[in-house]
Amino acid sequence: MTGRRTRLGAGAVIAILLAALNLRPGVVAVSPLLGEILADENLSATAGGILTTLPVLCFGLLAPAAPGLARRFGLERALFASLVLLCAGFALRLVPGLATLLLGTLAVGCAIGLGNVLLPALIKRDFADRVGLMTGLYSMALSGGAALAAGLTVPLATAAGLDWRAALASWGLLAVLGAAVWAPRGLHPAGGVLGPVRPAGAQQHDNAVRSVWRSPLAWAVTVLMGTQSLSFYAVNAWLPEIFVAAGRSVVVGGWLLALTNLLGIVGSFVTPVLAGRMRRQRAIGVVVVALITTGLLGLILAPDAAILWVVLLGLGQGGGISLALTLMALRTDSAARTSELSGMAQSAGYVLAACGPLGLGIAHDATGSWTVPLLVLVAASLVQGVAAWFAGRDEIVR
Repeated sequence: MTGRRTRLGAGAVIAILLAALNLRPGVVAVSPLLGEILADENLSATAGGILTTLPVLCFGLLAPAAPGLARRFGLERALFASLVLLCAGFALRLVPGLATLLLGTLAVGCAIGLGNVLLPALIKRDFADRVGLMTGLYSMALSGGAALAAGLTVPLATAAGLDWRAALASWGLLAVLGAAVWAPRGLHPAGGVLGPVRPAGAQQHDNAVRSVWRSPLAWAVTVLMGTQSLSFYAVNAWLPEIFVAAGRSVVVGGWLLALTNLLGIVGSFVTPVLAGRMRRQRAIGVVVVALITTGLLGLILAPDAAILWVVLLGLGQGGGISLALTLMALRTDSAARTSELSGMAQSAGYVLAACGPLGLGIAHDATGSWTVPLLVLVAASLVQGVAAWFAGRDEIVR
């Protein structure tokens, strides 16, 4: 019996990590190819900002629907459906035309938006005694998927002779693998480690949703989620172009973005493990914001030392997302409440974050440089620090 539980536990962890690995490549892979996409489709930087903003906006708009889908169909079925939708989005991107590129991007954004909310709730439900460790592994998979997409998209496309459409769609193979692993769980939930959630009464659910949205602590977690996501997606959308403007090649820009996300893996793992052992997480929030702010200011003031600033930025951004995800679990007392807080934080948070890529594109078009856009991100990181201070206190969302 013990061996059986161990195998089930290992299978659950692998399935969760594979799903998490799929939650970033569909967005981040656009960034190294953005210059080619803009030139091929004759688009401005502002239009490029819209293209990179669409999936983040979908994250926010779909987040409120995820808890309801989980209650109605079960976490496993909802996650499987999101992976199938992700595969469809990648396939649409193969079809020539700007309209299909936008439709595919919308499908990718909706699929990831569901997974963003469902996976933390599943971790809270099935690994309540190991939230810090599992959130660390989950966050590592998020950063790892982003790093792979940032670093390998252009080199693999060049080696295989792929155009940018095929290069984007190639990450659909990872989504197909994820859907295949989740298919048995999604089609035939068996209970236990990955069983379906129990539906709650409608009135009880409505009261829970209202109480979460009225909580100042929940809003602190939401602002933390939104500001760190704004910084992350803005950096991932434009960092290669910032380096290209500074005289580096597209390939080098892609590798520097990959380095940012590789260091994010370290921050993603260490932060929740430490946070899970603390009653208050304020100090961690301060360190994370200091790393991000220093990295951004370094890119403005001393761009020649780009590798140093990229390292600091990666550590801070990896720590920022994992801290926000960890607090969603630590500041709640049940999987259902985690799902509601996660839905709120990722709904309002990602709508705020959607301003990042688009806002930086508009600021660049208006000023002709990347200094003002980077200063906007510095201001966002300071707001993130304030939110982390309030969200890090030892309380529960009631």
